[in-house]
Amino acid sequence: MTTEHFDILIVGAGLSGIGAAWHFQDKCPNKTYAILEARDSIGGTWDIHRYPGVRSDSEMYTYAYNFKPWTGTKVIADGHEILEYIRETARENGIDKKIRYGVKVLKADWSDATNTWTVTAERTVDGETKKVTYTCNFLLSCAGYYSYEAGYTPEFKGRKNFKGPVVHPQEWPEDLDYTGKKVVIIGSGATAVTLLPAMAEKAKHVTMLQRSPTYMANIPEKDHISDALRLVLPDMLVHRLGRARGVALQRGVFRLSQSAPKLTSTILRGLVKRQVGNKVDMKHFTPSYNPWDERLCAVPNGDLFKALRKGHASVVTNHIDKFTKNGILLQNGEELEADIIVTATGFNIQLLGGMQLSVNQELVKLTEGMVYKGTLFEGIPNAAMIFGYTNSSWTLKSDLSSEFICRLLNYMDQMGAVKATPINNDPTIEKHSFITDGSGCTNASYIQRALKNMPLQGDKLPWKVHMNYLKDLPMLRYSSLNDGTMEFALTGTLEDTNEPMVVISG
Repeated sequence: MTTEHFDILIVGAGLSGIGAAWHFQDKCPNKTYAILEARDSIGGTWDIHRYPGVRSDSEMYTYAYNFKPWTGTKVIADGHEILEYIRETARENGIDKKIRYGVKVLKADWSDATNTWTVTAERTVDGETKKVTYTCNFLLSCAGYYSYEAGYTPEFKGRKNFKGPVVHPQEWPEDLDYTGKKVVIIGSGATAVTLLPAMAEKAKHVTMLQRSPTYMANIPEKDHISDALRLVLPDMLVHRLGRARGVALQRGVFRLSQSAPKLTSTILRGLVKRQVGNKVDMKHFTPSYNPWDERLCAVPNGDLFKALRKGHASVVTNHIDKFTKNGILLQNGEELEADIIVTATGFNIQLLGGMQLSVNQELVKLTEGMVYKGTLFEGIPNAAMIFGYTNSSWTLKSDLSSEFICRLLNYMDQMGAVKATPINNDPTIEKHSFITDGSGCTNASYIQRALKNMPLQGDKLPWKVHMNYLKDLPMLRYSSLNDGTMEFALTGTLEDTNEPMVVISG
C-alpha cells in the first residue's frame, strides 16, 4: 500500500477546516494539502445537528469567513443556511476535491529523522474499514472541541422507567414526531433556547427544565442596516462593515459585563422582563453568576419569549430527582409530565478529534504542555489546532489562526527551515487552565468537565490565550515569527553521517 504525502494535512472538513484550506490555497499556493474527514460529508457541526430550529448562536458577519461575504438576511442564521455557505465555499474553490471522506484519524507520530508526521487512520468505504497511513510536513487539527460520536447525557436515576423516547439533540431521530406531545427539554443553553420555540410550534406544550437560569438577550432577526447598504455597496464591503460592527458590539457587551456586572445584569434582566411581561416569574431569568461567566444566549426576534407569553411553553427551575414512567420527578416533589424528554445537556469535549500525538514514538500528553499563541503546542513540532473564541464568534479566531499558520509556513520556506517548535525557556511562567476566568464560559458545565483533558496556558505571552479578537489580530497577523520562543531547525539529522540539525532560536 502506497502512503500519500502532503505538505499539510487538515483533520476535519467543518467550518474551520474548509476555512483553513482556503487560506492555504490563497497564501501558500505551492503547498499540497488534503483534508481528512471522518464522516461522509462536509459541514461538521452544521451537518451533524439536525434538531428542530438549529441555528447559529453568533451573528453571521463575524461567524462567516473573513474572505467570503455573508449575503443572507438573518442575523442569526438557520443551520441549513450555514451548511450551504460552507459547502458553497468548498465548491467554489475546489476544496471539496481535496477531501478524503470516511477517514477517522487515530494517531500521528512525528519523526525527527524524516521531519514528517505519519498519520494512521481508519478508512471506511462501502462498509469496509481498512487502516491507512499518510505523511505530511505540517499537521493541523480542525476537528473542533467535542466528540461527534455522541453528546453528553448525565446518568439520570430511573431513566429506564420512562415510557417515552429520551433524545439528545446531537443524535436527533429523523422520524421523531412531537406533534401534540408534551415535551420536557433538560438544559438552558443555546441548544435548549433554540429547541423550545421551534418545538412549541407543533407540540402540545414544551417545558424547559433548568438547574439554574441563563442570561438571554433578544436580538433582531434581520440586519436592516446591511440590507440597505447592500443596495448601493459591494457585498464584500457590506460584509466587512458588518463584521467590524459585530466585533465592536461583541467586545463592548463583553467588556461592560466584565467591568460592570451588576449594571449589565440589571439591563439584561430588564430587557427580558419587557419581553415576558407578568406571565413568567423572573426567577427563571435571574442567574446566580455574572453576565458572561457563561455564554450569553441570543434569542432572535424574541421567539422563546413569544412562546412563553402565548402559553405554548414554560420554564421550570429545579433539580431532577429521578425519571418516572410519566415524566420527571423534581426534588421539590413536583412531577413534570412528558411524552418526550430531550437532554440538551451539552457535549463530550474532545480535542484533535480524539487523535493521539507522539514524537519519535513517545506519547505526548497535551495536558502537561501549554499552547503557543492559542494555536501551536509546546514542544511539539509542526502541529497546530484551530480553537475559536468562547466569548465571541468562533470564526474570528479560526481565520486569524489559519493566517498565522500560513505566515509561519512561508517564513520557514524563506529561511529553509524544516521544523518549527515552540519551546518554553522562561522558568517564571505560571501555568493555568486553557480556558480561565474572563474567557466567557468558564462556569459552563461542559467546560468544567473538560478542563482536565485540555492543554494549559501561561500567564504571559506568547503562552497566554487571548479570548479577545482585538488583541489576537496584531499578534497573529503581524507579530514577529522568530520571537525567541519558536525554534527553527534548518536541516534534519542525517542518519548516515550523524550530522546534527541546525537550530535557530530567537
